[in-house]
Amino acid sequence: MSGMRLILSSSALIACAGLGYGMWSMISPGEERRKEMLKNLPESNPVRMEETRQRNAMVMQVLKEAAETGDNLARGYSGPAK
Repeated sequence: MSGMRLILSSSALIACAGLGYGMWSMISPGEERRKEMLKNLPESNPVRMEETRQRNAMVMQVLKEAAETGDNLARGYSGPAK
């Protein structure tokens, strides 16, 4: 009885794994679709990549300036008193 249970549970596990692999292979894109998707990524456009680099550089500059200042920018600007 124990041997039969082991065979049945092993068969069920293999069937579930096969079913999962079959479903994964059905929904995954083919090679041509994958290449088309890679062409449409923002990183593949040199102009867009340069804009992203510039934006990241500006953000890093602002963060650097904020780290060097003594003001607590999270609580709002506490500039010179009037």
